[in-house]
Amino acid sequence: MKAQNLNPLLQVSEIRVSYHPKFRASERPSVTTSRQAYEVLINNWDLDRINFQEQFYILLLNTASKVIGISQIAAGGKTVTVADPKLIFSVALKGQATSVILAHNHPSESLKPSEADINLTRKMVEIGKLLELNVFDHLIVTRNRYYSFGDEGLI
Repeated sequence: MKAQNLNPLLQVSEIRVSYHPKFRASERPSVTTSRQAYEVLINNWDLDRINFQEQFYILLLNTASKVIGISQIAAGGKTVTVADPKLIFSVALKGQATSVILAHNHPSESLKPSEADINLTRKMVEIGKLLELNVFDHLIVTRNRYYSFGDEGLI
């Protein structure tokens, strides 16, 4: 039985963590390459906005490299969006991911990473190491192509 708090100055909000998968583990796609990650991402991306607005997503993976889920982290303007590390890793931890794949689009369809993209990737990799949560890759996606930081040796 929960104790009833009679002092209103000592009341606090309860925080609950829950996860409700829609598929059995055996039905989840496996992602071990940047191409597989791109295919999962582009099939779940808002293609009506891919050339209009920069968006940032993460793919959450379990220890078997199966996709636990996908989460849109941010949506910005035509040339920038802000990917908050606290939000990225709170979603990954809540989903009990063991690794994540970062992804964002360039509405211009340029696949060249900006200095900000490179710095963000390095920062996420370091934070991931502290949390023992591997940043497997970071993709820049367009409707038909992608750039992989992992494939290019930047992770």
